[in-house]
Amino acid sequence: MRPLVKTLLVLSLAALSPMASAEETASRHDRQRGDARLQLVATFEHQVTGVTVTPDGRTFVNFPRWTEDAPISVAELGSTGDLRPYPDADWNSWRNSRRDEVTPQDHWVCVQSVVADKRGNLWVIDPGAPAQSLVVPGAPKLVQIDLASNRVAHVYSFDETIAPQGSYLNDVRISPDGRFVYITDSGVRGAIVVVDTASGSARRVLDGDPSTQADKSVTVMVDGKPLQQTDGRRVSFSADGIALTPDGRYLYWQAVKGKTLYRIATDALQNAQLSAQQVSSRVEAVGIDGPADGLWFDERGRLYVSSVEHHAIRVRDGDRFTTLLRDKRLVWPDTFSEGADGTIYVTDSRIPDMNWFDPQSPVALPTRLYAIRGR
Repeated sequence: MRPLVKTLLVLSLAALSPMASAEETASRHDRQRGDARLQLVATFEHQVTGVTVTPDGRTFVNFPRWTEDAPISVAELGSTGDLRPYPDADWNSWRNSRRDEVTPQDHWVCVQSVVADKRGNLWVIDPGAPAQSLVVPGAPKLVQIDLASNRVAHVYSFDETIAPQGSYLNDVRISPDGRFVYITDSGVRGAIVVVDTASGSARRVLDGDPSTQADKSVTVMVDGKPLQQTDGRRVSFSADGIALTPDGRYLYWQAVKGKTLYRIATDALQNAQLSAQQVSSRVEAVGIDGPADGLWFDERGRLYVSSVEHHAIRVRDGDRFTTLLRDKRLVWPDTFSEGADGTIYVTDSRIPDMNWFDPQSPVALPTRLYAIRGR
């Protein structure tokens, strides 16, 4: 069997691509800062989206079933480049071809994100919608895994009131005390799901709110062309990227098909007594930039933003956006994570190269994991 991942043993440093003049004028704050550069950590034979690095240095990645029946959904990346199915092979044994044989409630169906907290847990969000199409009944779930024992500690299953048809639970953040989990729904009708781990209950909030919806006025462009599927449909992801301030007080999010960054005080999300209108009234628009996928707050409170149109990573420090790096190797910077030493990692899911958009593209794309150095 061919290895699923090849770890590169040398640093791969590339010259940063110069900005086109039109892009230069797109934002008066759009300037390259410092000597930030990419270090290629690993290459995968299947489409990767999520990455997380634990406080003790373990690295986990995930592979959603978007255009292929991926053989591994969640894996721990070994020091020699091997991928170990996580938490075990059985959890990774669901296949499209085995739907009648393997139960979706306790197997990975279409994992979108993995996030390690500082309390010894790995959290995995499974929207249960292969190809971002129909939700498999019983499949949507949030799974908590104890990293010390490598065993599933709890499965929070979501019914159709939380993950209806058309939903696609996307990214996840955990409150510092572990009490609340926040999840974006980037599907047809955007929302944020709030899970109370003490009671096990879940709620959809900001369901259909303008802040969680795709922006009809925005067209996602890549290399100057609209990103659209072979049938003519254009990218229309709703609330996707999500980030929690280090103190847990504010949650930030943005639609991929959007330009506005929003936030809300998390006490408004935690209060189940507030009406939908009251929660909506607490939402703040805090920045205008452009289409983005991944969001991440580092320990210093700076917000990293994946600028999917420009092969770039941007940083919001205070109320100002600047370009940290721009590199053509980043076809679609997707998900961020931060190591204990402060290193920022980012996956490149190469969405524009998927055969949804490019019929000549192979089903299994080479996708990559990078570290950002010199920032």
